[in-house]
Amino acid sequence: MKTYHGTVVDIAGKGVFLRGPSGCGKSDIALRLIDRGASFVADDQILLESRKRGLLATAPQSIRGYLEVRGIGIVSMPVTGGSYIHLVVDLVDLGNVPRLPDTEMIDLCGVKVPRLHLNAFEASAPLKIELAVSDVSRIGGVGPSA
Repeated sequence: MKTYHGTVVDIAGKGVFLRGPSGCGKSDIALRLIDRGASFVADDQILLESRKRGLLATAPQSIRGYLEVRGIGIVSMPVTGGSYIHLVVDLVDLGNVPRLPDTEMIDLCGVKVPRLHLNAFEASAPLKIELAVSDVSRIGGVGPSA
């Protein structure tokens, strides 16, 4: 098990790991996804563990159920026990979002996971994430690293 920085939500049984520097919109996009039906898994510190079924994300017990919302503070949120990661989204400035990205895979704890670069503050960002995670096979699928 390894600790990473980011936020994880679950969309229809598929975990999405949101990453990026402070202020890039991880909590903002997580709130908008939760408003659209996603479940909250973890914020700030993410525990990732490679299992037979894939890459399991959970929250450390000390911060389980808490989300930092810029401008409001730390809020309590209903939380799931964990989610298997199907997509990593690196949140970047709008100028760094590729128009037609190639399939990109990232290795986390020995598991290859598709990765996208998106801007959290675009109005369409939640829909883009939902589209990508619903068709994860199109962008590479998930599986053990070779």
